This record gives sequence, structure tokens and C-alpha cells, in this order.
Amino acid sequence: MTTHWTRHESPLGPILLTADPDGTLTSLSLPEQKGGRSVQEGWVHDPGLFREAGAQLDAYFAHDLKEFSLPLRSEGTAFRERVWTALESVPYGSTVTYGEIAARIGASRAAVRAVGTAIGANPLLVLRPCHRVIGADGSLVGYAAGLERKRLLLTLEENL
Repeated sequence: MTTHWTRHESPLGPILLTADPDGTLTSLSLPEQKGGRSVQEGWVHDPGLFREAGAQLDAYFAHDLKEFSLPLRSEGTAFRERVWTALESVPYGSTVTYGEIAARIGASRAAVRAVGTAIGANPLLVLRPCHRVIGADGSLVGYAAGLERKRLLLTLEENL
């Protein structure tokens, strides 16, 4: 299947968006993100396909949107998919701990590290709000795009 892509400017830096030919988003990557995607040979640059995604991202960063309504598709293990679905239920302006995500999916406390690994592999940063997951002691830990960006996103959501 052909991958379509574009870049979108944001307060986090240039965002790389990828999608299926039908416009279903498959990734949102930030510069220097651990595990982030980069443009590959054979990908189709198609900014028009991402117009709605860009508009919703702009509205989010302008404090005018709390919840994205975009078609998303990602591929992961059944465990990762459960974790990613749990992320989508964390409300705007709220935070949860890794342990709370583990509990939401019915995993044991011993699975917290695996939950963290699954969250770190989230291919749809910002859209699937892994930035809302914090350490058990309330500290900012573990964000693939860097703790400064995590702090920026959490601060943005506090100000609405």
C-alpha cells in the first residue's frame, strides 16, 4: 500500500504526517522523536490529503479543539492496541499514571513496564495523547519526542 505524507508546522516543530491513500492517518512524528518516521523513497507527497488533519492540529494548538475526530490506523500487538485504546480515553487536560493505564486494560502492576514500552511505541503522538501519562509520583517521564514537548503539551491543555 502506498504511503502518503506531508509536513505540518506546529509549536512542537514540523510534524510529519503519514496516511493511507484514503486519508486514514497512520503516523504523526516529531523531529528527533525516538522511533519516529522519516520520509521514504516511494512515498507520495500529498498535502491536500491532510487538510483536515492540519486544520484540527492548528485548532488544538490554538486552544480551540479538545478532541480530535480523524480516522486513525495503527498496527501493533494486541497488547499495544489495548494500551493505545486506553490512551484515547484520557480526557483533555487530565493526566494518568502508567499504573492506571495498566489497570484500565486489566494488566497487573508487574505489566507497568510493558505498558510504558507500548506507550513509547505510539505512532500517533498528540492525536493519541500519550503525553497525558505521567510517573506514579507525578513526574514527567518517558516521552518519545522529549520531555520539553511533553511539558509544552500539558501546559497547553492546562490553559484552556
